[in-house]
Amino acid sequence: MKTVFLMTNVLLLVLAYGQKKDDKFEEKPILIKEQGAFSAGGKISKSEGVFDPNKPWFEPQGGQTRHCDHADVWYQIPVHYKHTSMVFLHGYGQSRRSWQTTADGREGFSNIFLREGYSIYLVDQPGRGEAGQTCKPLAISTAPDDQTWFTQFRIGKYPNYYEGVQFPKDSISIDQFFRMMTPNTGSIDEETLVNSLSEVLNKSGDAILFTHSAGGLPGWKTAIQNEKVNAIIAIEPGAFSFPEGKVPVGNRGGSIPMDQFMKLTRIPILIYYGDFIPKEKTTTYSQNFWREVLISAKEWAKLVNENGGDVTVIHLPDIGINGNTHFIMSDLNNIEISDHIQKWLKEKKLN
Repeated sequence: MKTVFLMTNVLLLVLAYGQKKDDKFEEKPILIKEQGAFSAGGKISKSEGVFDPNKPWFEPQGGQTRHCDHADVWYQIPVHYKHTSMVFLHGYGQSRRSWQTTADGREGFSNIFLREGYSIYLVDQPGRGEAGQTCKPLAISTAPDDQTWFTQFRIGKYPNYYEGVQFPKDSISIDQFFRMMTPNTGSIDEETLVNSLSEVLNKSGDAILFTHSAGGLPGWKTAIQNEKVNAIIAIEPGAFSFPEGKVPVGNRGGSIPMDQFMKLTRIPILIYYGDFIPKEKTTTYSQNFWREVLISAKEWAKLVNENGGDVTVIHLPDIGINGNTHFIMSDLNNIEISDHIQKWLKEKKLN
């Protein structure tokens, strides 16, 4: 990112990172009114004893505090901003970078929607990325697993790419994609994550909440907890919160009281799933996994809508958009996807 000039409190930013730019955005600057970073939520733990400031720093001693289990947020507010902000939560093994850019260096969703006038708030959840300071320890594995995620994220059946996949196949891009993975640095419970995300909403104000993959479940629960969530756009959520007594077999999201479930009926929700999800069971675990998730998504949407909600589930091949992986927001056709989202936002008067 390159700063061209500074005039009063306005930054004129020309985005120049990555291997290449998208032609649509070539030489188009973004006017930023305000940008920065902050921590949201979190806890403070304290050790027994009395702290002695005269002892050397490398000697362990008690009587100390540790600020931990918070979210870390990077935000940007454009000069001409819309009333409704956008908050972005990543998925498993990811950080906010999955919204910022793509494997081949094109613009990610955060910049695409920033250009449309939305203030953007990019979240690293507690125990991930820039929010690595945690209260509860967790052993970090260093076992090689790139090929597992290549397959689970439906880029292909390693080492082969799926035919027509919307993912760059050059060696630099796949190297960059694998290097986006980041581990959990601590044991984080769902309540801690939801509380921290709710604090982000308190800062952002009324917002459209974007979630990806494992971020889907805490996304539903954040919307239940915080009325500043005006809408949810979920990219391939992996689990759903069904009301007690109505949880289908195979759902990974557990149950919640009916009165909490009903809070999800007050906002519009848009859910996307990509390609290479079979209609029938196959011999490939990752494809069967996502087949079951898509079935759950449709059952969940049906139940929300029967109770007065407004959920739309889109399986992209069904509307003629083919080749998408689990990372719909950063695939080669992410401009087409963002255009589709913006049409929905306009329909819901959220633009």
